[in-house]
Amino acid sequence: MSQQGYVAAPPYSQAPPGMGGYQVGYAAGPAQPLYGHLGGAPHPFSAPAAGVMKPPGSTAAGMVPPPVSSQYNPNYQQNGQNHMQHPPTSPLVQQSFQSPPPPAVGQPQMPLGPQVHHVPPQMSPPQSSTTNMSIASHSMPGPPMGGPPMGGQSMGSPVGGGPPMVGQPMGAQPMAGMSGPFPGPPPPAGPGGFQHLGPGQAGQFGGMMPGPQAGMQGGFPGAMAGPPQKKLDPDAIPSTTQVIEDDKAKNGGQVYCTNIRGQVPPLVTTDFTVQDQGNASPRFIRCTTYTLPCTAELAKQCQVPLAAVVKPLANLPKNEAPLYAVNHGETGPIRCNRCKAYMCPYMQFIDGGRRYQCTFCNCVNEVPVFYFQHLDHMGRRVDFYERPELSLGSYEFVATLDYCKNNKPPNPPAFIFMIDVSYNNIKSGLVKLICDELKTLLEKLPREEGADCSAVKVGFVTYDKVLHFYNVKSALAQPQMMVVSDTTEMFVPLLDGFLVSYQDSKPVICNLLDQIPTMFADTAESETVFAPVIQAGVEAFKAAECSGKLFIFQSLMPTAEAPGKLKNRDDKKLVNTDKEKTLFQPQKGVYEQLCKDCVVQGCCVDLFLFPNQYLDLATMADVPSHTGGSVYKYNNFQMETDGEHFLADLRKSVQKHIGFDAIMRVRTSTGFRATDFFGAIHMNNTTDVEMAAVDCDKAVTVEFKHDDALSEESGALIQCALLYTNISGQRRLRVHNLSLNCSSQLSELYKSCETDSLINFFAKSAYRAILNQPLKNVREILVNQTAHMLACYRKNCASPSAASQLILPDAMKVFPVYMNSLMKTAPLVGSTELSTDDRAHQRLAVMAMGVEDTQLLLYPRLIPLHNMDVDSEVAPAPVRCSEERLTDSGLFLLENGHSMFLWIGQAASPDLIQGIFNLPSLSTLPDVDNPLSKKVRAIIRDLQNKRPNSMKLQIVRQKDKPEMLFRQLLVEDKGLHGGASYVDFLCYVHREIRQLLT
Repeated sequence: MSQQGYVAAPPYSQAPPGMGGYQVGYAAGPAQPLYGHLGGAPHPFSAPAAGVMKPPGSTAAGMVPPPVSSQYNPNYQQNGQNHMQHPPTSPLVQQSFQSPPPPAVGQPQMPLGPQVHHVPPQMSPPQSSTTNMSIASHSMPGPPMGGPPMGGQSMGSPVGGGPPMVGQPMGAQPMAGMSGPFPGPPPPAGPGGFQHLGPGQAGQFGGMMPGPQAGMQGGFPGAMAGPPQKKLDPDAIPSTTQVIEDDKAKNGGQVYCTNIRGQVPPLVTTDFTVQDQGNASPRFIRCTTYTLPCTAELAKQCQVPLAAVVKPLANLPKNEAPLYAVNHGETGPIRCNRCKAYMCPYMQFIDGGRRYQCTFCNCVNEVPVFYFQHLDHMGRRVDFYERPELSLGSYEFVATLDYCKNNKPPNPPAFIFMIDVSYNNIKSGLVKLICDELKTLLEKLPREEGADCSAVKVGFVTYDKVLHFYNVKSALAQPQMMVVSDTTEMFVPLLDGFLVSYQDSKPVICNLLDQIPTMFADTAESETVFAPVIQAGVEAFKAAECSGKLFIFQSLMPTAEAPGKLKNRDDKKLVNTDKEKTLFQPQKGVYEQLCKDCVVQGCCVDLFLFPNQYLDLATMADVPSHTGGSVYKYNNFQMETDGEHFLADLRKSVQKHIGFDAIMRVRTSTGFRATDFFGAIHMNNTTDVEMAAVDCDKAVTVEFKHDDALSEESGALIQCALLYTNISGQRRLRVHNLSLNCSSQLSELYKSCETDSLINFFAKSAYRAILNQPLKNVREILVNQTAHMLACYRKNCASPSAASQLILPDAMKVFPVYMNSLMKTAPLVGSTELSTDDRAHQRLAVMAMGVEDTQLLLYPRLIPLHNMDVDSEVAPAPVRCSEERLTDSGLFLLENGHSMFLWIGQAASPDLIQGIFNLPSLSTLPDVDNPLSKKVRAIIRDLQNKRPNSMKLQIVRQKDKPEMLFRQLLVEDKGLHGGASYVDFLCYVHREIRQLLT
């Protein structure tokens, strides 16, 4: 029996049975339907060639290894060849290396990926776990022989394990014109994985339109309004919250061992513990799929992007060991002579241990004399467990002088606080707030584990139209100010006393922070500079021969006469035109050069903006977004409501784990290579990813392409090496290794997909593409590629079934809801109601996000608070992100990593509201230990601590005007500024799939 998902009945028109590539029933389908592929000419779907199908017993990612007498795991590779499972570590090794104990010999390794469903012999396409959604219409004729009745039951059960859903009959007529072949050749490929559509090609796929149009349903062209349709039961379509809860139930609290190649990790939303046994933790690297297609042709056919999201300095939970540092002394790290890959668990030792073969390029290298060790009877070095670089997926090398600038050890980094003291910031109280906070925050500067105090130096600048530098040398009784008024040729007027140790100069610094607010209290200056401020920071780091970070606090567009002066170029008339892209493009010239200067010097910029009006964020944020920095924005800043929100962000920014003057290289085994990179990065060439700084929250998304065939036997290897200066000034090399499976069957690829990583890649690709292409084209390409991926799955991997069934791969069944949510985000919605600066801000923020951040942004968490168990230690399970889940008498907390709302239903009981807010009733005083209020505060505090940014809690009442902001985040509903509901988008994608398969 084939493994099928569940059946539902979306409310939209259908063509007669027999369309969509397969006839209803299991009869032969029509002759080779054309499949239009992005970036190439249309070509027919091709079934896998005879002889390439794997027998059901062959090993692959996600398959339980067969229990054999030799305790041999075919999936486990070590030192380039297959080995037995780890034997128990000897006591001696435990002392020297503290490696976590591996499973006992003979225990089968249970992978955490999806289960393999064996293909029944009578079916030709390989079967993967699928989700089926049946669609039926009153006007449809009965099915031919052999097929399940339309609108009847289908094999399998819905997500959540309930009974099979019954397809609901529809009252709509079949769509006209939906059975034509895929029109025309696809457009040529453009940058970032996106294609430029030529004249007359826009609308080829009927892409997403901004808002519902006349005669269109859900904003999609061609979805004509037909007769009244029955509403689809939302529970009958895949649920993101259900997928998340199912994964938590399966993998939550479990130990995830990384010794199986191509193993799909638990979701980012699941709490689990990682035990590194040869592959990097998913906290450092996640992939769009853990099984790569063997050939470029297969990759082209399925259209699933092959990418990895790398977060090289990710924080590890307290119950996981920090990375080991390997020190080979003056010799430095062991590397392959040809490809320069670093020693790792995949290297294969030969010739009695005297040589090793690099598994990245197959070059045979001599083992240095000091590194020689004998091999055991399995061909593995006897010091295997004593060397992190041989047994772990992630580790660090202490870098030698060869890896340092000018062959000199670097100085510890410095932080410079640069405060705009113009009229707006003084009047709002912001300057005093910053100065008061710095007195305590500087006590908590980041430091290495075990260090008594931080090695970070600090400096201070204030500015408006001119710059004021401060000498805070410890020998001084009072700080000294030096003014630079010529901003065209910026220089630092003092060397000694500008960058100092906080501990040494604490009295002078505190004196300065007390004086700054009063010094500028009577200012009337309303113009500021900006580019010279960054230039001053670069010059200061250059003079001190160190790297570091600038914290810039600015409230105005720089309009003073100086380099980098900006003009208001916000033009709402450009929205929804081909010139809309110019709103996202930074102004060239001064800022472009500043980016390069900052990266060369290792100068990262964190920008805190407090605007009351447009300030051309696209240009002002250009330097932060290319130097590994962040941009924080507080519109119409008010001390009472925004002060704590801003200070929480400032504390996180100052204290987070960070590395400076970083350069990253991604190496791969033969057959594929890294071709494109997305992130808060700068690239001088096609291989080196340069970052002035990289912190624990920044991720780089890397796209891979084939340059030759890959082998199923040897798989595919990725090594990401990051060279950086740590917070104490030591040069380090951090290495992450990951091994993936390869397969000539697309079903294996789809089974190993990870939706959260896929949507991270698509978000970054789309957000880069809008710099060069009209939004309409970008939206169309997103819909088009979604349909292509799902059409290819249906044609090559799913059992033949009725055309009216939407069949989704189990690993991608909620991909459409994320894709629809992405297309409703501010950068991709052409609406004049949205602020240009806010759209630019979100675009730049997403470019540096990791998988967990984009997942939460595109599917916010909606938590019911009105019926929770106050004695439970866990927060209530989130519900689906839709208005239909709200109740008039309820209270809900919604958060997406950037915004947080407490929604109060209009019929919520006074007792509930009093309990939540810990308010006194007429007869009682406030209860300091009110359990409901205590529980809600604990939930909010926990969420705030987990996120990279602080979230301002906004309280909204049902039907009040501010509720509109809250409703924008209910991503399963229609967008307020245009965009379809989840149901309508699913319907539209299904129609596109059927058109591709016809």
